[in-house]
Amino acid sequence: MKVWIADRLGPDAARLLTQAGYEVVERSGLEGEELGKALAGADALLVRGATQVTRAVLAKANGLRAVARAGSGVDNIDLDACRDQGVAVFNAPGANAVSVAEHAWALILAVFRHLPRAAQSMAAGRWEKSQLGGREVRGKTLGIVGFGRIGQEVARLGLAFGCDVVGHDPLVDAALAVPGARAASLDDLLATSDIVSLHAPLVPETRGLLNAERLARMKAGAVLVNCARGALVDETALESALTQGRLAGAGLDVFQTEPPGERPLFHLPNVIATPHVAASTPEAQTRAGIEAAAAVRDFLATGAAPGRVA
Repeated sequence: MKVWIADRLGPDAARLLTQAGYEVVERSGLEGEELGKALAGADALLVRGATQVTRAVLAKANGLRAVARAGSGVDNIDLDACRDQGVAVFNAPGANAVSVAEHAWALILAVFRHLPRAAQSMAAGRWEKSQLGGREVRGKTLGIVGFGRIGQEVARLGLAFGCDVVGHDPLVDAALAVPGARAASLDDLLATSDIVSLHAPLVPETRGLLNAERLARMKAGAVLVNCARGALVDETALESALTQGRLAGAGLDVFQTEPPGERPLFHLPNVIATPHVAASTPEAQTRAGIEAAAAVRDFLATGAAPGRVA
């Protein structure tokens, strides 16, 4: 059987498959019908976030049985088309949890302590000690929207920092998932949290989750962090809330359009933006590739599909 790797996963993922007796083809850069035609005869496809697995791709990929995403989000895969064609979909939901959680906390601390502005000031030869004092996170309420593996890791770090941790997730009881955390409705979380960190998946129900109305419900002076998906947030409404001073700051690693290009939002002094790098550590990338490859290996060998997304 043949497994096609369409994005760079690293040698460990390919090695796991070849050791199991599969033929592995590694070729990136294909898209659309060209990718679909190349996949004809392949049993499985492994991708990261760059390759778009569309209905057009699947229509040409005769014989494809499985697609695995080396990462948590699967919004680059047309799940409905996969269901229609009987293609199993897998992901690696826990592989990047530590890396993303650490990045979320890096953004939280950087916003609270004005770290980029302080570093730029020093590089320019200025000493602005009185203007750049920050706040402690200890004793603050950390609200986590989306309490899956990443959200839970953020919660554990929050408890270690001495935060009061609340979580909202329709599928997970925060209090049971992480001892010391407590569950809350989304409205209560937004109204009471000093820090709101987003870790929900992008599905129709969560698209535009933090719209202008919900942003207005957030506690005055709160900080918003988004290391999940850009489309969870109305960026125009967020820019307005930051400009008007209703929110104290934002740390953003994801955006509605990527790359987002030049944006006034990024020039606000209370915004720290990074180019979707929260999961970009060698540790997370290696784990994700291995987990995705293992899911495909086991499914092709046995038909077992634990953790199947679609």
